[in-house]
Order: sequence, then structure tokens, then C-alpha cells
Amino acid sequence: MSEHIHAFSSDEPPEIQVHSHDRYHALLKICEGLAPVVTAVVHPVDKLVIQSVAEAVRENLITPILVGPASRIASAAAEAGIDISPWQIVDVCHSHAAADKAVELAAGGIVQAIMKGSLHTDELLFPVVAHNSGLRTERRLSHSYVMDTAGYHKWLIITDGVVNIAPDLEAKADICRNAIDIWKALSDKNCLPKIAVLAAVEVINAKMQATLDAAALCKMAERGQIADCMIDGPLAFDNAINRGAAAEKGIVSSVAGDPDILLVPDIEAGNILAKQMTFISHADAAGIVMGSKVPIILTSRADTLRTRILSCALAVLVLQARRNGRIKI
Repeated sequence: MSEHIHAFSSDEPPEIQVHSHDRYHALLKICEGLAPVVTAVVHPVDKLVIQSVAEAVRENLITPILVGPASRIASAAAEAGIDISPWQIVDVCHSHAAADKAVELAAGGIVQAIMKGSLHTDELLFPVVAHNSGLRTERRLSHSYVMDTAGYHKWLIITDGVVNIAPDLEAKADICRNAIDIWKALSDKNCLPKIAVLAAVEVINAKMQATLDAAALCKMAERGQIADCMIDGPLAFDNAINRGAAAEKGIVSSVAGDPDILLVPDIEAGNILAKQMTFISHADAAGIVMGSKVPIILTSRADTLRTRILSCALAVLVLQARRNGRIKI
């Protein structure tokens, strides 16, 4: 009886991906020459938040103003073993008041950024979007994950997996514009960022709203309604991220296989994709909300210290890009 020949031998060598973190260190190197961002840290009543703030201060990324109940902040600092006496504390009674006060400080020009502490995202953002907040712009707020993974050749921005639940076409246009601004802060290249609009398929299907929105966004970019970018879609994830997969389906696109930004159809798709990259692919990540007059550093309890530092560094670069005119809002 002849031995069965398998497509892959049982003793095949393991596949190894090497993640050097070079882009993370290069980004921090750029920030070394820039001033730290005066940042309102909202309701920092948790040991992990205090530790993250201390590391960001050590990296000279932020100058914190801690906004929240002073006694709880002191208890969290004591638990973390961190001396917070050099930092200003604004004593307010609870998390709602802390969010309100942070917005007031930002609108008054006292702080340049807002950082989420131990409170829910909607609680943090509610006073930002209030009509009288002083922080609103003509754009919708949106969140972007900025990812660096061993499986991709450059920074990859995934948006929006946190703020906009089921964005319509108008919202998606603003999400694109906000992500473009983040790309401008990250890159000094004299070229246009490439946006892949994701869907389950790469053809227009009248029953799938994501494909219709993708087609409209492409035309909006062509007509200058969404400026300073190249957009293609709908693209399934494999076609968006891999040139070979796109070629197999006959897709001719300058975006496919080389996007800078992935625009997801809804919050579930974006959240799952970003967390898969973080927890399975071990990507370096940053989280930031754009669309207001100040950047909002937004991380979750499960995020690593590297993610928290990188998020602060991204805020530094966003403000620098605004100062030098690369970002207009």
C-alpha cells in the first residue's frame, strides 16, 4: 500500500511573523521634539489610569490636569504608588461633573486635549456634543484605531468602531474626513491617503446599504466633496488588504492591497476587526476621537500600556499638524 502524500508535510516548519515595533518607536522619536499636550484626564479614579498618565508624563507627551473627586484620585494614586503632587487636580464630585469640567477647560483654552479615565465613553462625549459646549465643529465626532501589525506594511487606520453605531452616508463622509486628518498627522508624505470602504462583497448590491454608500463615497471623492484622498469600494476585507486577492477577482484598484484607512460599515464590524488585530494579531494600537476642537484620547480598560502611550503620542501629532496647517480643524 503506497504512502499517502499530503499537500503539507506533518513536520513543516512554523510560520513566524516578526513585529519590530519600529513604527511605534519612530513615532515617539518624532514627539521628542514637540511640547507635551496639556490634557484634562477625566475621572482618573483607577490605578491603571494613574499609571498610564505617569508613563505618558515620563515620555513627555502630556501635562495632565486630573479632573474628578480628589479623594478618589488620591486613593488611586496611592494604590499605584505614584506621587501626583506635581500635577494639578480639579476637584469635582462625580464622573458627570468631571466630563462637564473637562469640556469647560478645553473650550476655555486651558487644556489642549481630553483623555478618558474611568467612565463610559458616552458619558465622556455627551457634554462634548452639547450645542453650547464650545467644542463642536461642522463635523460629526468619530473614533479611529491606528494600528501597526506584523501582517501589514504601514500604519492602518480603522474607523469607526467606537462612536457611530450605524452611520449613514453623511456620517461616513465625516468619518472619512476625520480619518484623513489623522493620516496627515501621522505622515509627512506628499501623497494622498487611500481609503478602502469595506463591505461583505466587492460589487454593488441594492439590498446591501454598505455597498451603495461605498459607491457614493467614491463619487464624492471624485467630485471633491471629500478632499485630499483616494477612495475605492465596496471592497471585501481580503480584496482591500491583499493585492493578490483583488487580482483573483479582477479588481483593478490603486487602493486594493495598499489602503491607509479602512472605513467599516458599522460599529460592530469596526470594533470586532480592531480587537481581533489587537488581541489575536497583537497589533500596536492607538485610539483617538476627532471632529471636535480638541483631540480626545480614548482607550479602554483592556488596552495595553503601549496603546495608552501611543494614543497620547497621536494627540501630540494631531495638535502639531494643526499648528503647521496640515489639518484645518
